[in-house]
Amino acid sequence: MRKSIKRLIALGLSISMFAMTACSSGNGGEESTTGTEDTDDRGIVSVKRAIDYGEKHEARSFEGLEVQESELYVEPIEGITDDFIRGVDISSYIVEKDSGVKYYDFAGNELDDAGFFNFLADCGVNWVRIRVWNDPYNDEGMGYGGGNNDIDKAVAMGKLATNAGLRVYVDFHYSDFWADPAKQTVPKAWDHKSLEDKKTLCAEFTTKCVNKLLDAGVDLGMVQIGNETNNGIAGETDEDRIFAIIKSGADAVRAISSDIKIAVHYTNPHNTGFTDYVGKLIDAGVDFDVFGISYYPYWHGTFEKLQKTMTTIIEKYDKEVMIAETSYLYTDQDGDGHSNSVNPDTEGVETPYEVSVQGQANEVRDAMATVASVGEKGLGVFYWEPAWIPVQYYTSDDADAASKYEENMAIWEENGSGWASSYASKYDPDDAGVYYGGSAWDNQAMFDFEGHPLESLNVYKYIFSGTTAEKVITSVPDTSFEAGIGTTIDMPDTIGATMIDGSTEQIPVVWDDAQVKAAENTGAGTYVIDGTATGAGTEYAVKCNLEIKKINYIKDESFESADFTDWVGSGTGYDLEDGTNAKTGSVSLHFYAEEAFEYKVTQTITDIPAGKYELTGYLQGGNAGGNDMFEMFIQVNGVEEKVSLSLKGWKVWQEGKITVDIPEGAEVVVGVRVKAIAKAWGAWDDFTLYAVD
Repeated sequence: MRKSIKRLIALGLSISMFAMTACSSGNGGEESTTGTEDTDDRGIVSVKRAIDYGEKHEARSFEGLEVQESELYVEPIEGITDDFIRGVDISSYIVEKDSGVKYYDFAGNELDDAGFFNFLADCGVNWVRIRVWNDPYNDEGMGYGGGNNDIDKAVAMGKLATNAGLRVYVDFHYSDFWADPAKQTVPKAWDHKSLEDKKTLCAEFTTKCVNKLLDAGVDLGMVQIGNETNNGIAGETDEDRIFAIIKSGADAVRAISSDIKIAVHYTNPHNTGFTDYVGKLIDAGVDFDVFGISYYPYWHGTFEKLQKTMTTIIEKYDKEVMIAETSYLYTDQDGDGHSNSVNPDTEGVETPYEVSVQGQANEVRDAMATVASVGEKGLGVFYWEPAWIPVQYYTSDDADAASKYEENMAIWEENGSGWASSYASKYDPDDAGVYYGGSAWDNQAMFDFEGHPLESLNVYKYIFSGTTAEKVITSVPDTSFEAGIGTTIDMPDTIGATMIDGSTEQIPVVWDDAQVKAAENTGAGTYVIDGTATGAGTEYAVKCNLEIKKINYIKDESFESADFTDWVGSGTGYDLEDGTNAKTGSVSLHFYAEEAFEYKVTQTITDIPAGKYELTGYLQGGNAGGNDMFEMFIQVNGVEEKVSLSLKGWKVWQEGKITVDIPEGAEVVVGVRVKAIAKAWGAWDDFTLYAVD
């Protein structure tokens, strides 16, 4: 047991905070319990019980809410009920307050602890999520940062949430610090333990923590066993061992109460095979209710794809689903001197919504609508860390910026309100040891840099009623268009306008005809065409990147279509092969036979404009005889031009090229013919017939 002054002070703050909350609630949060003791095959004793949480604020009801006045446009979600989870992760709240952060309501009144959680409830929030690490302190009792989220802080915040009528969802990482797909570091006390020992330790830790929360009167509605466990848990990376530990934690929760939902948690839902995790968990005997998903629109594809993924999980495995984490940035600015994880110019990041408070509200609303659309097994959505804001806000232009940063660094180190402190360096040398510092998420919070709530925080109740704001055009982005060389360019007569809710609607557009004609006469290349779009009586100057490209008049030029209907073949020895012989794509026109063989494959082309054309195609292969024939040809009104090629080896592609004049209305036939000895082999691929000018 670590008994440093620092650690005792930290624990004392959490405990005193809990005590003050209990006193201020007027009822102390007492609960009565009834139940029976149960001992599992590891000798772990738990009490399965029903719990009376006593008096507390009733959960707010928003069903039937009248349309709300707001500067934000929020479309109501049809059929939404009070039971739908509208949650936020507030794991950093205590260390933020310890660091001097103040939070306010919409009227500018400073919120105390009880007021903060009641304010969330008034905005439509009905659940909070809190992470728990085993022992986020070094040998001297100094906190690792990121909230220093031990079980005592979870109890303190859980009690505040319960008193405000909010249900609590606890997220066990089974690590002493951040756990995610990139790292699942074993808790210090579990290091070098066998799998059986880890299973026992997991069950004991889970049992102790859940009982501690329940004994404090926390309305614990859901427990998460592991955090983003795609690749591991508690230092284990083998799937069978991962599932064994998850099963141990889940069984421990189930032994205490059948009323607490058990969640598992995975990320990267856009990846192929994501839903397989559900089946593997079930096959491993893991007893869980909810499959929680991390979904961030920057990295994880579209909501449409997520909806299909959740539907598959429900229909195939009969499990409940939810978004366990999501968020969106409302600004590209930084408020504390520690760079942010996500900005519009961050490499690999997509920002499908406007970077604004409205854009943030749109993402949250659409996340909830997506989960609601899958039916009653779609439980809801949790927003990740909306209150993790700068401990001292300043800008890089401030005269005292350097000193403010140093002050912030000292506060992060002292209170654990940055994402990591230097004290985590030994436990997490690769990340915390190099990049420790402040909040990398302050531009995705739902409070501004000085603690004032953003209007997007009200989206949790606006989804019941909608708002009075009109659905207006916010921008008309530039567009692009492709046309073929030598053709009359027919520019689009509408363009997509971005609406205030992030959706796209088509509005009329007129393009500069002289610019289009000039591009048409010039030929292949990329041109910028000016245009004027009109929507709701307002004109918008827009541009179109017009690309004039060569047209390939050969259909299915690389044989990727499954039906081969554009080509006609005769003879023996050829086939379509999906494998390693293709030049591009995966399919090629392959040939091989045990006996001598001969074949011809052709395609007839009609309605080709008059002009000079170039036919190209590619051949590779080997084992040809001296008299073998490999020809590519083109026939124009029965007159043939051809070129002979040879086999030089596997993937040593030989290019055939023929230039011909084609008159108006000509019948054109392109093709290949082969005559070869037994066991000659090879493949044709990538045919083109382009106009030369």
